[in-house]
Amino acid sequence: MPLDPFLLSVLVCPKCKGDLTMVSEPEGLVCPACELLYPIREEIPVMLVEEALPYPSVNSR
Repeated sequence: MPLDPFLLSVLVCPKCKGDLTMVSEPEGLVCPACELLYPIREEIPVMLVEEALPYPSVNSR
């Protein structure tokens, strides 16, 4: 289930406060500036820097 567009418009990267982009595989929110993926678990974005995954290595799997 996609995130509500309003929610996506107000969420920012917790590390750099930059914009996030929704990706579907793996499902999550990506910060292009930090190259981090914030995963979505049970339809809830996990917006913790400690839980973020490096996006290029996740995307290349």
